[in-house]
Amino acid sequence: MHGQTVIHDFSNMGFDTSGRRFPGFPKTTGARPYALAPREALKLEMLAGDLISVDGITPSGPLELATFDASGQPMLAALGLTSNRTVEPSDFDSTRFSDWIAAQGGDPFQPVLSRRLAQAEDALILRADQPLTIWLIRPAPAQNMIDGAGGGSVTVLHKPAVVNGPLLPPLLGDTRDEFTVPRGTGCAYEVKAGEVIQIIDIEGQQCSDFMALRADGLDRGDEWIIDSTATRSMVRRAYPGPGLLDKFYDREMRPLLNVVQDTCGRHDTFGLACTARGYEERGFPGHVNCSDNMSNALAPYGVARRSAWPAINFFWSTWIDPTTHHLLTEESHSRPGDYVAMRAIEDLICVSTACPDDIDPINGWNPTDVHVRIYRPETPIRRAVAYREKEDALMSISQDSAFHERLAPLTQHFAPARDLWAPVSYPSHGTLGEYWACREAVTVQDMSGLRKYDIVGPDAEKLMQQATTRNVAKLPVWRGSYTLMCDESGTVIDDGTLFRLAPDLFRWCCGSEESGRVLQALASERGLQARVHAMRGALPNLALQGPKSRDLLRKIAFTQPHVPALDHLKWFGVTVARLHDREGAPFMLSRSGYTGELGYEIFCAKSDAIAIWDAVMAAGEEFGITPMGSAALEIIRIEAGLAAADAEFAPGVDAFEAGLGFAVDLNKADFTGKAALERNAREPRRVLKGLLIDCDDMPAHGAHVYLGERQVGVVTSATRSPSLERAIAMARLSVEHSDNETRLEIGQLDGRMKRLGATVTDIPFIDPQRKRARA
Repeated sequence: MHGQTVIHDFSNMGFDTSGRRFPGFPKTTGARPYALAPREALKLEMLAGDLISVDGITPSGPLELATFDASGQPMLAALGLTSNRTVEPSDFDSTRFSDWIAAQGGDPFQPVLSRRLAQAEDALILRADQPLTIWLIRPAPAQNMIDGAGGGSVTVLHKPAVVNGPLLPPLLGDTRDEFTVPRGTGCAYEVKAGEVIQIIDIEGQQCSDFMALRADGLDRGDEWIIDSTATRSMVRRAYPGPGLLDKFYDREMRPLLNVVQDTCGRHDTFGLACTARGYEERGFPGHVNCSDNMSNALAPYGVARRSAWPAINFFWSTWIDPTTHHLLTEESHSRPGDYVAMRAIEDLICVSTACPDDIDPINGWNPTDVHVRIYRPETPIRRAVAYREKEDALMSISQDSAFHERLAPLTQHFAPARDLWAPVSYPSHGTLGEYWACREAVTVQDMSGLRKYDIVGPDAEKLMQQATTRNVAKLPVWRGSYTLMCDESGTVIDDGTLFRLAPDLFRWCCGSEESGRVLQALASERGLQARVHAMRGALPNLALQGPKSRDLLRKIAFTQPHVPALDHLKWFGVTVARLHDREGAPFMLSRSGYTGELGYEIFCAKSDAIAIWDAVMAAGEEFGITPMGSAALEIIRIEAGLAAADAEFAPGVDAFEAGLGFAVDLNKADFTGKAALERNAREPRRVLKGLLIDCDDMPAHGAHVYLGERQVGVVTSATRSPSLERAIAMARLSVEHSDNETRLEIGQLDGRMKRLGATVTDIPFIDPQRKRARA
C-alpha cells in the first residue's frame, strides 16, 4: 500500500423501512476505488475479465496507462488499447515505476509504450482479456503544479470479474498464514516476534475480542497477558493507536505488541469478553460466548480456563458518560474491510474471536465472521490510520509527507494531520525551543496536510465571489486574501487563503475537503464554467516563519521579471519562484502563515520536496533555522488570536461569533450566508474575546466561563503563553459580559469546586496591529 492512496467506497445507502439512513457504511460490491492525484502513479494487478473505470479525465488532467504481461512485456492490447506515446518519467514521481521495471529484469532507462487518455470519451471503462499488471499515471510537469495547469485528481475503480470468498482489503505484504474465524467462535494461533497480525472485520460492525500471552511465560507456567489497565496508563488514552503511544503492555509494563495500522479507531479495553454468566443474567442460558471460546481455543497451549476473560475488544464502540460515568455502548463504527494491524514484540500465543452477541447492538444486531492474516517479520508495513473527510466519504490510509525522508531522522513524535503524518515536536529543541525560534529567528514546518484546490475557467471569479465572504472582484493577480466559506446560516464551513494566479485561475488553500464539495455543488447548481481541481497530496508545502524568514529566502528564491520579486511581496502577496536560478526546482511562494510573525509558505511538486527542504535548511543555518511541530504552532496561533476549526469556529457558530467578522464583506454582492450574517451583525449575541488568566493553570477546551453563578461563555482554545508568562484563553462570551477589563472566572471541577480568575481583553494577545506579519 506504500505510495498509493487506497480508498474504500462509501455511499448513501438510503432509508430502510423504519426511516433509518446509513450514509456512512460502504457498498460491498467487490470494487475497490483509488484516488490518483497529479504526478502520482498506481500499480494494480488485473485478472482476465476484471474491469477498470476512470472518472475525472480532462484535457488538463489526463491519465496515462502502461500495461505488462507476466514476463514484463508491454501489453496494451490486453485492454483493447494501442500506444500513442511513451512514458515520460519527468511527468510524475516515477521512482516506484522505475524500480518495478528493474525488478522485472527490464531496463528502467528504455522507453515504455503507453496510452494517454486526455478526453473522457477516450475510455471510461476498460476490460482485461488476460492477466496483466497495469500502471496508471496522472502526468503533470512539475511547473504545471505550481502555476495551476496540473489539473485535478482522478478516481479509478477496479472491479474483479470474480470475487472468491470474503471481500477483504488489499494485502499489506507477504503473508505467512491467514484464516477466517467463523461467527460465534474463537481461534488461537502462534505469532513470532516481528510478525504482524492483521485482524479484519469482513462485513463491518463486528466485534473481535483479542488476547495475547507471552510464549516464554507459558513455557515457565506463567500467564503473562495484555493488561488493559497497564496499557491505558502507559499510553494515556483508552487504547493505543499508530504513532508514538502505540503499544499493548502486560502487568509488568513490558510491551507485547505495537499497533501499526488502524482503520476503525474505535475499540474497547474496559469490558470483559462476553461471558456465559452475562448471558444467563439476561435470560439466555447456554448462549455461546467469547470467554468460553477463548478458553477452549487456548486450552491446547496449557492456558488455564477462565469464566471471564479480559480482552482487547476490537471494533467495539464504548465510551464513558462524563456525567454518570456509566460505560455506554452502541453499534460498532467499523466498515467492511476495516482492520487493526499489530507487530509482535515478543513470541506470543494469541486468540481472536468473532463475537456471538446478537441480543444488543454491539455487532450491528448481526454477528459475522472475522479474518486474520499473519505477515512475515521482514514485511515493511508503515504506520497508518484511516482518514475520512466526513463520515459518509471515501476512506484513505494516511501517508507519509513528501518531506518525511528528512523529518523522520529528527523526531519520532508524529500525529495524523488529515491524511498525512505531521511532526508534533522535535526533541533536540523541544516545543519551547521551537516557539522561541519562531519568535526570534526562523522556523520551518511541514504544512502539507492543508487542502489545496485550483479553480479554473471563465466563471472562476463568479464562483469564488458566491462561495466566499470577501470581494473576490477586488483581488488582483499575484495577491491573496484570508477569507471564509459559510453556509446559509452564516456558520463557517471552512477558512483559508485564496490566491489569484491569473484572471481566470484561483488557488484555494484551506483546512477541509468540505470546501471542495461546496465549490463543486455551487458550480453545478449555477451552471458555471469553472473546474474545481482537487490537488490532494500533490502540492506539499512548508511554512517558513519568523523575523529571519525573508533573509533566508533571499538566498534561495529566484524570480523571473514577469512575476513579483521576493522583496515586492507584501502581506498575502504570492509569486512563482525557483531554487537559486532559472533552472532550479519551481515553487509557489506566498507571504502568509499561521503564526502572526513575518512568514512565507512554499508550495512545490512532490518530486522537488527533498531538494527544497535541503536548500531551506542549508540557507537557514546561519539564521539558526529550527524545525517546528504542531505543539509549538498551537501556542503561537492562540497568542496571535488565530481561529481553528472545531475550536473558534464549529457547527452552529457564525463568522462573527467565531471572531472572523474582519473577513466578512457585507458590502459586496450576494454570497452564501450573507443574509444571515447581516441579521446577526445587527444584533450580536456572542463575541470572541481573550482572557488573561491570573495563574498558570490551563483550562480545557469547552470549559465554562462564569460571572458568579451564571455561565456567560465557553473557552474555545487555551495555552500557557511563554511571552506573557501566564495562561491565556480565547473564549466565546455573551456580548453583555465582553467589555475589556471585565472580571470573569473559568470553571474547573464541574465549574463549582475550582475557579480560575481571568480578565477580558482583546485578541491578538501579542502584536495587536499585526505589525510583525506586515514588516
